Amino acid sequence: MNNLGVIFKRELAGYFLTPLAYVFIVIFLFLNGIFTFYLGQFFERGQADLQPFFEFHPYLYLILIPPVAMRLWAEERKSGSIELLMTLPVGLGEVVLGKFLAAWCFTAVALLGTFPVWLTVNYLGEPDNGIIVAGYLGSLLMAGAYLAIGSCMSALTKNQVVAFVLSVVVCFLFIVSGFPMVLDFFSGWAPAVIVNTVASLSFLTHFDAIVQGVIDFNDIIYFASLIGFWLFATAVLVELKKA
Repeated sequence: MNNLGVIFKRELAGYFLTPLAYVFIVIFLFLNGIFTFYLGQFFERGQADLQPFFEFHPYLYLILIPPVAMRLWAEERKSGSIELLMTLPVGLGEVVLGKFLAAWCFTAVALLGTFPVWLTVNYLGEPDNGIIVAGYLGSLLMAGAYLAIGSCMSALTKNQVVAFVLSVVVCFLFIVSGFPMVLDFFSGWAPAVIVNTVASLSFLTHFDAIVQGVIDFNDIIYFASLIGFWLFATAVLVELKKA
């Protein structure tokens, strides 16, 4: 656990040592404001809630999370520092988890920066804050899934641009798997169990349920399993590249 903490602190500090971290946070907050109050028609709806705030998060993360994740392993391999990292007396699992947790914590800091939006809603009306808390939880879990996928794609290549593109593509597939056009394609020839399985893989299927205030254990398990699977795949890829 001490090694995990060292890796976590090293990686988290690395984010804030570069101006890119602050650029990311500013862009994240700016786009959240645009999507919530302009594209989401917050004032026109006449409802004091954060539904328009959360409904854009899957697509916002699709563009903003891969840049955070692409540096996790690709940069280490390109600079050659991964060889030094692997010689340290730390386990591979600790390194993978430490890097991921640092990226997840950094994303949580950016998400925490949207707190004024929550205050604004409470100032303008009387929202159900329990639902808003559930929405933040769902958003953070979904961000973790995006990061875990991005971590795996970063471990696959030492080119950060390639890692970014691969992350966007894979995450996009997890979004659209619940779209009617995709399900209609499978329902034309596949049995119902396959169609239901494809639909259950979608981020939107589980995220939308949490945003509505329904925190189902299955949705928590879905995101936790997704994070665990992609982090395990990351460890396997790093081990293979090391060999």
